[in-house]
Amino acid sequence: MGSGHKAEKASLASSHTHSFSHQHHPSPPASKEVWKKGGRMFSILLAVHLALLACTLVSSGAFDKIAVHDYDVFFLLTVMMLIVIVWIIFYLASTSRGPDAILCKDSHAGPVWLRGGLILFAIFSLVMDVFKIGYYSSFYSCLSAIKIIYPIVQAIFVTVQTYFLWISAKDCVHAHLNVTRCGLMLTLTTNLAVWMSAVTDESVHKAHSKLKKNVTEEIFKWLMKAGMRSGSTEECNCNSQICQIFKNGYFWLYPFNIEYSLFASAMVYVMWKNVGRFIDHHSHHIHRLKFRLFRRTFFVGIVLGLITLVSGLGVLIVYEVRVNSSHEPSKKNEALTMYYVFNIVCLGLMSLVCIGGSVIYRFDKRDMDRHKNPTRTLDVALLMGAALGQYAISYYSIVAIVASTPRDAISALNLTYALLMIAQHTFQNIFIIEGLHRQPPKEDHKRDVRQKDPYGLTFVNVNAVSLRVPDSGSTVTPSTLPSIEAVHPSELVQSLTCPKKMNWRRKFLREISMFLLLSNVILWIMPAFGARPQFDNDKELNFYGDSMWPAIVDICLPFGIFYRMHAVASLLEVYITS
Repeated sequence: MGSGHKAEKASLASSHTHSFSHQHHPSPPASKEVWKKGGRMFSILLAVHLALLACTLVSSGAFDKIAVHDYDVFFLLTVMMLIVIVWIIFYLASTSRGPDAILCKDSHAGPVWLRGGLILFAIFSLVMDVFKIGYYSSFYSCLSAIKIIYPIVQAIFVTVQTYFLWISAKDCVHAHLNVTRCGLMLTLTTNLAVWMSAVTDESVHKAHSKLKKNVTEEIFKWLMKAGMRSGSTEECNCNSQICQIFKNGYFWLYPFNIEYSLFASAMVYVMWKNVGRFIDHHSHHIHRLKFRLFRRTFFVGIVLGLITLVSGLGVLIVYEVRVNSSHEPSKKNEALTMYYVFNIVCLGLMSLVCIGGSVIYRFDKRDMDRHKNPTRTLDVALLMGAALGQYAISYYSIVAIVASTPRDAISALNLTYALLMIAQHTFQNIFIIEGLHRQPPKEDHKRDVRQKDPYGLTFVNVNAVSLRVPDSGSTVTPSTLPSIEAVHPSELVQSLTCPKKMNWRRKFLREISMFLLLSNVILWIMPAFGARPQFDNDKELNFYGDSMWPAIVDICLPFGIFYRMHAVASLLEVYITS
């Protein structure tokens, strides 16, 4: 009789507890949009047509035989940027201020380190625009006016867009849905068009400076006409010292503008995915940023990463001096040997570290995060997609080295470098993607004692646990209890015995993430600022010809450079959440 009465009370309390928990976690409201996919489809079609038009003009403007000039490209990009500026002002002044316009925010979108990187690249992009304005102003009398207007509009565009992404990257908009989607897709397309134009200009400039004797005649003529009207090359030569400073300065700053466009495109795409989206806050965990650089670490990853970074900068300086300033084949071979040896050691260490990190993940007890997350989905897609560029260059190099003769020490180093590049990208992608899908550790053992012990729970030892019940004799109902989670005895034992084991795993993962982060920084700096052995090693150039091989490198290398920078951002997130 007594046992039945207790069971009835327990079931009644359980039902009350379930109803109580449902009251605190309401389901997200249903969307009022009739056909969400229709609005997305229309904005995608708009973006595809604009991207194809921009790609056609940019690629056509690179050749002298086609009656498309660089100022035609500048005119299109200027018009697109002006339209985006107008839409951003409309969004900030009208759309985002409307009633019920932003019902929720995506905590995963636009993390602070991504927005901080965007601001850093934006600053360098603005400096580049200043150098461009100074360069074109040096001979404005024989220039088309659009060439001076373009960098001015681009500077305004970078400023407005950076402010827009800083304050609105997390928005889930529910007003002017189709207009917002089209505006975001136009912004995305504009950034990609600016990126294509910058990559084309920067790649042709690098090819001209390194392969004056091997580049095609069409590219050489286009370079001689860069920044000048057709037929006025002699009148508009950049002969003054200040003009040369401006010209070299903005070419050196091109990598930052290229990365800015890609970072902005990624953030805009996440905003586009979040238009009309409702977030279930019960399942959408919000993780606070706890960037503890010098806590809970052995400093091994930081020290090794800094050694790699400083060594890589030294190799880059020596490489640039010997390859660009010296015409002796022996010094060129010494520079290539030094470059390949450094990269082989660096890539080998990175591959081993990534394998070790993946092994540690096998013993990690953290749950996998399976909730919908557009930011993480985009990160994974960009990592896998951008790696294809370096994969392509590596496989082309492998085929050229294996199929050609004679084989010397440089060829052996180049082959090892290409194979390790493929392995390192693969292992690093596995490590990063698995880290992005892990939930941050729950530090329950650091909570306040009152939160742990609402009923006077006293821990005597692992095997003896006593529970004090209130002496008032009143009926305990869910409404009178604090909001806590039930603790099973096995979970209690695990919470007392596991923190030390979890601690060493987290420390090793943080060391690995920091070493990989700093190593990716130097592997981004080296090709972005001139160290490109693909142009200096004659093996691939002789095998594929002076037209095909530069085209392959110019198309694929920007993706490889972007991969490194995106890997840095992803590794920083893995480091913080480990």
